Amino acid sequence: MKKVLAVILVLVLLMSVVSGCSKPADNDGGEANGSETPVEGGKIVKVGLGHIASINKSKGAEDGEGALGQADVTVAAVGFDADGKVVSVTIDTAQTKVEFDEEGKITTDINATPKSKKELGFDYNMKKFFSEANGIGKEWFEQIEALEEWMVGKTVAEITGIGFKENAAGYTDAPDVAELESSVSISVTGYLEVVAEAWENSVEVKNGETVGLGLVTSVSKSKEAEDDEDALTQMDSTMTATAFDADGKVVGTIIDTVQIGVTFDADGQLTADLDKAIKTKHELKEDYGMKGVSTKTGIGKEWFEQMEAFQEWMIGKTVAEITAMKTKERDASHLHVPDVAELESSVTITVEGYLNIVDKAAKVAK
Repeated sequence: MKKVLAVILVLVLLMSVVSGCSKPADNDGGEANGSETPVEGGKIVKVGLGHIASINKSKGAEDGEGALGQADVTVAAVGFDADGKVVSVTIDTAQTKVEFDEEGKITTDINATPKSKKELGFDYNMKKFFSEANGIGKEWFEQIEALEEWMVGKTVAEITGIGFKENAAGYTDAPDVAELESSVSISVTGYLEVVAEAWENSVEVKNGETVGLGLVTSVSKSKEAEDDEDALTQMDSTMTATAFDADGKVVGTIIDTVQIGVTFDADGQLTADLDKAIKTKHELKEDYGMKGVSTKTGIGKEWFEQMEAFQEWMIGKTVAEITAMKTKERDASHLHVPDVAELESSVTITVEGYLNIVDKAAKVAK
């Protein structure tokens, strides 16, 4: 009996030694997980798109100066892990302006594609006017990239729960965070809000590795006052948060558009309500009013329903496969409608712009 107990004791000791010498698997936090199989850390299980829009910087003509229509649209594309922590986040702002002279003529090139703040890079020129006063000397895109990096690994509650302080530039909501003291001096409330909205609107995805943001704005539908019609500055921003797997295939995408119009009378005075809530096409749902038009094409579906079908069609495809889709002309206003059998009964909208922003998202995915 003693011999048997001795053998058991030796076996237990040997197992303890082997266990103690085994290399612990890394679980993305640097701690052992008790298994030789590595735990997948940082995988994206949800993707979200958040936005806020404002036209309150628009103004009517005064003191010899023409009118200004301005729309500020801030967007975030965010990927979250199973614990609700940010894995990937990209934030950008389209600060779009259409200007009139004192005679009511548009002076902005409405056929040009406005650049976002990130696309402007150093040409946005915040460094000269603001950030040097705070002692950090960083451009907007550099500051927002630092803020994005700080968000990674945190939950939305942790991100939105930070304190604020007033800085030398007069911002009362600069982050009061030690890690950001030398890198971020901009007002951050709006950026926190869009990340929180991205979480609220997030959808589940499988095998997500990266998320990209696509954002394109057009002002081509703007027009001067004529006859009994007001002048119009129309700023349409189309946006996407698209998640990709390790092979570059789409595992989930949210595409949306916000159409923002600011009107002025013949004298250049504002006739628009600057405080009116601005909703995207997804948020408008049936109120967007496309269903009546699409009934004539035989499908009778609202914009958000068509977009959901289009988003679903993209899943499992590479960007090359998506952008190579065949399109057809439906009428003079719809030149790029999908010519795809699976979408024949669900999508009759023009999709060229949506294909372009998904391609754009893929190029900056992280």
